[in-house]
Amino acid sequence: MSTASVNGTDHPLPGDPRRTLLDWLREDLGLTGTKKGCDHGQCGACTVIVDGRRINSCLSLAQLHEGDTIETIESIGSADALSTLQKAFVTHDGFQCGYCTPGQICSAKALMQELADGWASAVTDDVATVPDISREELRERMSGNLCRCGAYSNIIAALEEVIADQPKTPAGAA
Repeated sequence: MSTASVNGTDHPLPGDPRRTLLDWLREDLGLTGTKKGCDHGQCGACTVIVDGRRINSCLSLAQLHEGDTIETIESIGSADALSTLQKAFVTHDGFQCGYCTPGQICSAKALMQELADGWASAVTDDVATVPDISREELRERMSGNLCRCGAYSNIIAALEEVIADQPKTPAGAA
């Protein structure tokens, strides 16, 4: 039987090869933190982390994730023990209605790893060096996650706080 690890627990993948990762997570596994927004990969509300990379779960078939490690918002802190990112979102009012917030936080968590790994983005000046963590860089990296309420400046402020609190390690250093 094909399985995938979701938030640290192995689950059998659905038998229907047409089932999206989003629908499997929400409807079959009851992980409703991942939201169905546009269902076309344009809004980012369904963002989850698969093997360390953020993806739009509405565009991916569940059966394609055999053996993968999938993280949803449910694995990033809890109401009793918020993650650093979640605390920063609260402090900076990085949400209003909250519908996009799970996808925003999953995307932000993956963004932090991308920065730590020295990945470039479309606005990185010199792709051969560690990217400068400017507001422009953060906005570009979060551009796949839309917020209908317009909390973008607050989201960027939350990311800046978390980044400022992280130890500075050169990309590629162990």
